Amino acid sequence: MKVKQLSVFLENKSGRLATVTKVLGDHQINIRALSIADTTDFGILRLIVDQPDKASQVLKENDFTVSETDVIAVQMSDKPGGLAAVLKVLEDIKINIEYMYAFVGRTDADAVVVFRVEDIDRAVELLQKAGVKLLCAEEVYAF
Repeated sequence: MKVKQLSVFLENKSGRLATVTKVLGDHQINIRALSIADTTDFGILRLIVDQPDKASQVLKENDFTVSETDVIAVQMSDKPGGLAAVLKVLEDIKINIEYMYAFVGRTDADAVVVFRVEDIDRAVELLQKAGVKLLCAEEVYAF
């Protein structure tokens, strides 16, 4: 139930993000979700793509610094309170969230939230026991 996320180090220079997306597009790699955090000098682009191994390879070949991280993806109802219910489960089982970001699926009924947590294996086990819908990597890449 783990999903591979790519983190790409980007200098805060005009065009760097555009170059990443062009490289991925040129290699027929689809971005499923992304998040960017920046400072004055650099940013970290977090990506979920449909072909993470290929994306990592082509980005490195194009002189980007790339790392891979396991995250979990939770499918939830796209309605008020949907996220709060999942966060309550994580609070109850005392799982700390390092960061998260979300995207909406192909219908207006579901959303997916990507979580990086301190203990991913424990989180997967306990979220499943609580009845939370976790998505496998292939489901996220195709969502």
